[in-house]
Amino acid sequence: MKIVAVAGSQIPSDTANSIQVMKACSALVQLGHDLTLLVPRPPSISSYQSPITNLKSHYGLQTDFSIEWLASSSRRMFTWQSVQRARALRADLLYTWFPQSAVFGLLFQIPTVFEIHLQPTGAFGPAWHRAFAALRGRKRLVSITRALVDLLERRHNIRFKADEVVIAPNSVELERFASLPDPLTARRTLNLPQAPTVMCTGHLYAGRGADLFLALAKELPQAHFVWVGGRPADVEAWKARAESDNVTFTGFIPNQDLPLYQAAADILLMPYSRSIMGSSGSADSASVASPMKMFEYMAAGRAIVTADLPVIREVLNEKNAVFCEPDDLGNWKLVIGELIADEPRRLALGQQAKQDVQGYTWLARAERIMAGILA
Repeated sequence: MKIVAVAGSQIPSDTANSIQVMKACSALVQLGHDLTLLVPRPPSISSYQSPITNLKSHYGLQTDFSIEWLASSSRRMFTWQSVQRARALRADLLYTWFPQSAVFGLLFQIPTVFEIHLQPTGAFGPAWHRAFAALRGRKRLVSITRALVDLLERRHNIRFKADEVVIAPNSVELERFASLPDPLTARRTLNLPQAPTVMCTGHLYAGRGADLFLALAKELPQAHFVWVGGRPADVEAWKARAESDNVTFTGFIPNQDLPLYQAAADILLMPYSRSIMGSSGSADSASVASPMKMFEYMAAGRAIVTADLPVIREVLNEKNAVFCEPDDLGNWKLVIGELIADEPRRLALGQQAKQDVQGYTWLARAERIMAGILA
């Protein structure tokens, strides 16, 4: 079918929401659909062409699809104009991350999928979600976690029929992790030190655990700590705070290269605090998040040590990960030190995670979302 996707992400960029949108769209194209993605044009630019010529490489995609950058006077107007563009393109289905566009789509009788990652905020956020729930039409709410749907019901009294909701966590392309080298070989390829390696991938936003990461490096000098990702200013700021010389900050790495870096680790960290800032500067996501890195970590087949947040347990468990109290340096130091010394346990955790991630592919996710939507 002809799908028009509408997102507010800056394309291209290095934000998690940008990557997630592109992965979700690519999977829909893999299913055989004709897709056009509509995103806002950067402000004050009369015509726009992506400065990155190879978006497939930048985002680690398996497919190509059309992208249109729409000029708009505001984000609010973009949500309306994008639906008008979808109508002009004769969309069979609107797929959007905006509640406003989802409502407009239904009002124009376009079958609509609305994907949510955060709870609604502000004076009007809940109202738009409530309107989407109330309107008739062919529609589907896609939530990245069960916790987020429960929050809509509990805090905002927004309810959907069971057949209108799909819980679809973020996912991974398993084929990109199919032939990874062992940690020693990966470290040699990347010119990383041949020491027990503890790694975290992702941005250096508030709540992502960079302070705990540096404290652990100081406490565990026998290991090398690698943080993959982050914008230049953030990387320099955290480098300046490092008090030990067993730390590497790589800065941004193209998504297609992430599997090799993750393969270089013996232990992969998710050192979240109880409050996490979203990639777009949005509100706290700690209670409803579905981190893409979690599925990449699982696919890499390395031991995972994660903050013990209830939403993380929707995917991980005691057999495929080790849980630590958020921000408890002593607990994290003990757990990581024990894992460094216990290779059989590290390997067992990694193998179980790799087995458990098999159902979490972007393609399988897209199939679940689309199943019966136009039946």
